[in-house]
Amino acid sequence: MIVLSIIRDCLDALLHPSARYDALTRARHRAFMAPRLLGSLVALAAFPIYLAMRGAPTALEVAAFAWLIAPILLSWFLSRTGRYEGAHILSALALAGLVMIVAITTGGIESFAAVWLIVVPLEAALSASRRVVAFASALALSCAALLIALGHFHFLPVPDSNAALHSVLMGVGVASATLYAAGLAVSAESLARTSVALLYVEEDRYRLLARNMSDVISRHNRNGAVEFISPAAEAMLGASGPRLTGHGLFDRVHVVDRPAYLTALSDAARGSEQRVEFRLRRDAVRGQNISADFIWVEMRCRPLEQDSPEAEVVAVMRDVTDRKVQEQALELARTAAEQADASKTRFLATMSHELRTPLNAIIGFSEMIVHEEAMMIDAARRKEYAQLINDSGQHLLSVVNGILDISKMETGNFEISPEPFAPRAALLHCCNLLALKARDNGVDVITRAAEDLPVMNGDPRAFKQIALNLVANAIKFTERGGSVTVSAEVEGARLMLCVTDTGVGIAAEDLARIGDPFFQAGKTYQRKHEGTGLGLSIVKGLVALHNGEMNVQSTVGEGTTVTVALPLDFAPTLSPSNNIATLKPALRPESQDQVHQVKKRAQAN
Repeated sequence: MIVLSIIRDCLDALLHPSARYDALTRARHRAFMAPRLLGSLVALAAFPIYLAMRGAPTALEVAAFAWLIAPILLSWFLSRTGRYEGAHILSALALAGLVMIVAITTGGIESFAAVWLIVVPLEAALSASRRVVAFASALALSCAALLIALGHFHFLPVPDSNAALHSVLMGVGVASATLYAAGLAVSAESLARTSVALLYVEEDRYRLLARNMSDVISRHNRNGAVEFISPAAEAMLGASGPRLTGHGLFDRVHVVDRPAYLTALSDAARGSEQRVEFRLRRDAVRGQNISADFIWVEMRCRPLEQDSPEAEVVAVMRDVTDRKVQEQALELARTAAEQADASKTRFLATMSHELRTPLNAIIGFSEMIVHEEAMMIDAARRKEYAQLINDSGQHLLSVVNGILDISKMETGNFEISPEPFAPRAALLHCCNLLALKARDNGVDVITRAAEDLPVMNGDPRAFKQIALNLVANAIKFTERGGSVTVSAEVEGARLMLCVTDTGVGIAAEDLARIGDPFFQAGKTYQRKHEGTGLGLSIVKGLVALHNGEMNVQSTVGEGTTVTVALPLDFAPTLSPSNNIATLKPALRPESQDQVHQVKKRAQAN
């Protein structure tokens, strides 16, 4: 073993740099140089013994032994250039040339050396090159044909007629050729064993990568069916590889995303690299609290062979559900920011008018009262101006209170104090307060509240504010000669408060935004009615604080119906700091759905 190790180290020192970093190439170069160097050195070492036994050599014998230097030169050529196929071709030429020189002088095709022509293609087989094997085979056949032709036409010298010597030389030739062929066989077996070992190493390496990669690698045929899929698919989709082969993976693609999936595979089969995102159904995973759901996957695919039309496709799939959830969260945040910016713009546009008008009245009439002597204002006019100042101040106070209420609701700090109260009395009181305003606008207010309405538990102040805002809003947007109907009845465990008017109505595109702060249906320059757009926003918030529901139905030109459902026995969630309930208003339905979807996907991952 020590001798073999020393020999291997010496051979490795002679290797060309291009063969030192690949195990198979290194083994092939070593198998080429070892028998040639050792054989030539043994033959040269035996030359003095041959001389002692033979005596003075003939010219042929000197030429044959001189030719043994060729393998050493070939090994030097491979060591310096690294051209493995070229070295094998030169080796075939050198061996065939030596065999021809000896055979021509010792009997032609009947010479003991002619059998060595068989070794020429055998030696070339170690090159693992069809071109080299074909060349060596053609060379050996040509040499054999040449020897036969020369013998047939008597162009060869007359060989020694000593039959005994001829038999000995023939035996030596066959034995030496057999031993050399055996060495070639051992080298071929060693190379094969090295190739298999390296193959196992590469298989283990790729198997290790496939098992530990989170990305899924798959191979598809031209029809898109899966022919191979890596073990990572089971961790990603909760299904074993055999269940995903064929069209098992396609069956899991979301129906909406299947055209994009198939198009990407088809385009990749035609030679272009593709990237596509789609949804895959994932099975429930036992013991990991993961339910069946769809996950987002990014797939990059390319042809397995670039130059082959309609080739197979190799694809790499990666779970990008977390990124999708983040993108959706960013989109929700962006939408919320845009809505906040739009609310600010609406606030400034609305408040600039709602605040400036009463302030101008207050300042103007107060200045007139200050200069009453110069303007000769009598007592009746002064009283009228004072009333206008008071009305303007009350309007400003209501606007500020509305803004404060909305701010408290949005921050979750609006406080309600539930207590038992009679809803019918509170509703009649609100309608009586607005009767004068309705009469001035030429609008009839009809109240339909059963006398046997039960006592309900809630915040009476909030209930009155809901009723006042709904009725006042209906009166404001109802033309002269119209009517407003206020009704209250009990359905199950809820009180149904319904306010119906015959006013201008609300367009379908504006219904979804009814209840947003500072929003009024219709564009600002088209509105005939003043207002901040806070009325229904406050109603919506108060209803949500009572765990109720608000529904708006409207037809342009026919009127609007607002229905509020409030629980008869409201049980608030108490704040840890005091006994007053503090609740946050409900989100818009579409926002709730979006948030629920994002949370569900985040929990699933």
